[in-house]
Amino acid sequence: MPEGAHYISPPVSWISDFISLTKLRLALSVVFSSLAGYLLAADKINFTDVLLLAIGGYCMVGASNAFNQILERDLDALMTRTKNRPLPTGRMKISTALVIAVSMTLLGIIILSWINYRTAFFGALSIILYVAVYTPLKTKTPLAVFVGALPGAIPFMLGWVAYTNQFGIEPGVLFMLQFFWQFPHFWAIGWMLDDDYKKAGFKMLPTGNRDQGTAFQIIVYTLWMILISLIPYTHYTGSLSISLYAVIGVLLVGLMMLYAATNLMRTKSNESARKLMLTSVFYISAVQVIYVIDKFI
Repeated sequence: MPEGAHYISPPVSWISDFISLTKLRLALSVVFSSLAGYLLAADKINFTDVLLLAIGGYCMVGASNAFNQILERDLDALMTRTKNRPLPTGRMKISTALVIAVSMTLLGIIILSWINYRTAFFGALSIILYVAVYTPLKTKTPLAVFVGALPGAIPFMLGWVAYTNQFGIEPGVLFMLQFFWQFPHFWAIGWMLDDDYKKAGFKMLPTGNRDQGTAFQIIVYTLWMILISLIPYTHYTGSLSISLYAVIGVLLVGLMMLYAATNLMRTKSNESARKLMLTSVFYISAVQVIYVIDKFI
């Protein structure tokens, strides 16, 4: 390079900013949960509905994330974790993000309504709860995590509703499993990023601090999660049931998560919180896979 010349870094592509705005990895995990719920309900797989569920589900999650980043753009600029997102850096205009969010919302609702209207209703409800209730509560009360767990628990049950066009005990159990799972998962993240969250005024931990009380609540919710994961073995959950082999598998991964939670309570370290977070990601995917495999073998 000639003396005095300056290296100009290439601009971040529009595609990369779109992926960041809609949180592609998170959206894909949500789609995975929805498809797992569909497979649990399905007697015969309709691949058109599976495709619609995947695309519609991605649109709804992507729209929620886009709206969230629009509303929190000034707060995102204060945190190390989020300051390089498209809106805080100015790489993307607010009007552009708003067009993306609104377009994905409408497209998602339309696509899910092609499956059935109950699926579209729950998809729309998840956006409303996430954007209009959870997002503004994050700076006001730790109860925001409770509210945020409601839309976060919808995907697993959404697949069941997509196939059956019914909401009953079966999707209710799937909803409760993912609902209780979110508390140890997000509190582990909140523990790791507590200092960063406090820069923006977010109240993510139940006690407000990385202390014994928060660690204890993580263990309590983990125990409830494990209990709910085993309920289908009782055969009191309608057509949703699991075998003894599935119980063993689900219990084993549940105990892995419980161990990670108790280790956090013992050490109260960010490293333990990170291990709990990673274990929780493995747990929810493993349970969903075990449920589905158990149904088809």
